[in-house]
Amino acid sequence: MTDTGNLTVFSSFILLGLSDAPELQTTIFTVFFSLYVFMVLGNLTMILLINTDPHLHIPMYFFLTHLSCMDVCLSSAIIPKALETFLLGGSHISFWGCFAQMYIFMALATSESFLLGVMAYDRYTAVCKPLLYTTTMTRARCYGMMVLVYSIGFLTSLVHITLAGRLSFCQARSINHFFCELPTLLQLSCSDTSTNESHQ
Repeated sequence: MTDTGNLTVFSSFILLGLSDAPELQTTIFTVFFSLYVFMVLGNLTMILLINTDPHLHIPMYFFLTHLSCMDVCLSSAIIPKALETFLLGGSHISFWGCFAQMYIFMALATSESFLLGVMAYDRYTAVCKPLLYTTTMTRARCYGMMVLVYSIGFLTSLVHITLAGRLSFCQARSINHFFCELPTLLQLSCSDTSTNESHQ
């Protein structure tokens, strides 16, 4: 395989991580691993409590459940591979693995941003229009808003990934990061990235 032309399914990128100092690798790994475990346990506990307590079956906690799910999925798309990178001082990630990670990250990050907007609207309705709250924030409307949130997030991400998939990578393939991120990937491309940058 040469270094020119488009990457194939057998191609890979190299994640360099946060530091190339061997004495820091164990510390970085321990910190990230601990934070990841606490984050997952905290969010799963919150989801379990909300689902088991009938008093919490209201729109605010319904949205909070989805926010916790997004946090767990978002972190799980990045941290396991990042931990490998920290432990080994760098690791390979396949072309498709990189794009899958990038797609999930962008989709969930975008969805989370819109979900925070929905949660703000929910609190605005509860505080400013309390008498209309139960008729405004019905179960059907809450589910409808969540479908819209996820649809916007995953479709927007699909546009970015489709555009990035048309690029050629014929330069160095070392990503100076601990996960695949679109701006970092664009820097490695030897194609014209103006279309990609205009959609960011």
